[in-house]
Amino acid sequence: MSTLTVRQVRRRYLTLYGLRWLPTGLMIPVMILLMQERGLSLPQIGLVFTAQGLLVLALELPTGGLADALGRRPVLLAAGTLNLVSLSLFAVADSFWMFFLVWALQGVYRALDSGPLESWYVDATLAADPEAEYERGLGHAGTVSGVAIGAGALLGGGLVALGPIGPVSALTVPVLAAVVAQSAALVALVVLLVEQRPATGVAALRASVSQAPRMIGEAVGLLRRSRVLLALVSVELFWGFGMITFESLLPVRLAEVVGDPERAAALLGPANSAAWLASAAGAALTPLLLRWPGAAPGAALLRILQGVTVVGMGLFAGPVGVLVAYLACYTVHGASNPLHSGLLHRQVDGPYRTSVLSLNSMMAQPAGALGGVALTALAAATSISTAMVVGAVVLAIAAPLYLPAWRAGRRPAADTADPPAVPEPTEPQTAGR
Repeated sequence: MSTLTVRQVRRRYLTLYGLRWLPTGLMIPVMILLMQERGLSLPQIGLVFTAQGLLVLALELPTGGLADALGRRPVLLAAGTLNLVSLSLFAVADSFWMFFLVWALQGVYRALDSGPLESWYVDATLAADPEAEYERGLGHAGTVSGVAIGAGALLGGGLVALGPIGPVSALTVPVLAAVVAQSAALVALVVLLVEQRPATGVAALRASVSQAPRMIGEAVGLLRRSRVLLALVSVELFWGFGMITFESLLPVRLAEVVGDPERAAALLGPANSAAWLASAAGAALTPLLLRWPGAAPGAALLRILQGVTVVGMGLFAGPVGVLVAYLACYTVHGASNPLHSGLLHRQVDGPYRTSVLSLNSMMAQPAGALGGVALTALAAATSISTAMVVGAVVLAIAAPLYLPAWRAGRRPAADTADPPAVPEPTEPQTAGR
């Protein structure tokens, strides 16, 4: 890992990151429609999705600890293989239980995939240059993922428009393309991701599995010892709750202002692609935001600004206004994620990096479930606009949670009043990074 330069690490990371998100973009236009074509009702589709959500929630932290103990490369290879298997099954699934298995495998894949690649990038960058500013690479990754998802969605829609190919239905063609894209991503992972591990083999695997609980315990311990890290992770609670506004309520709101659900659905296709491209553009602003106003103040301001965009989605009268606010929301979303991730990484040392990323990601899961129940119930009792404004307020009030990170960044290096967030490892790592 240390033999690579900072530029080489960044190029490999961005290549792998783009390939990771391309299959997702290809699946977006057909995911629901294909399951309906194969005979599933909307309630059944909702049930199969729960398999993914529950497994991600259950495995997010254990798999993060495993990646820290065993190594990022083997965990990412296992994740990519599982994704390839699940996409292949998706192409041929024709019953409720087969689709349930597909999404269960997706849940395991997403839990394994959450964090290791980003952790590898940060650790490899710091190994090449301890003073490197890796937030720029995280911002570029947001741009790459937005472009990959947007381009994949456009390509998937174009493949559907080409019609069936022999016995393969039009809705299945993008799934097969996603299988090919995931195969390419897996090959690229084998070739490009270089990781130095002191031990390999069965004995190392057993040692790594036994170390994973300790890694998890150390990561949780960091939250108790660091006010900065606890505040940053807590931001995800508010974001997970508030994201329901632009992920779940926006289609209903658009149908309300358009007055025709079918026309609203037709508008949402290109709007979704444009939103991910807007997210990519927002992520490209990361270098400017790091210079002014800075990572922590910038992240706080963007949380408030995202709340303002959601208020616009809830209160603007026409479809143009709602869609403009929607695109602005995703632009802010793309700009804020690299800043938040960079602040998180600054509080964590390598041995526990993926575990803490998993903790951060896991916070959004129950908050999103609560937001889904609370905001939809509020929308039914009052109005979609009211529910969106409430969600916007929740998004915005997370801004003060960036204050501890801002204060820590302004504190002189000699000030040791607040102890370091990350302790030294308490025992030797026999199969670590």
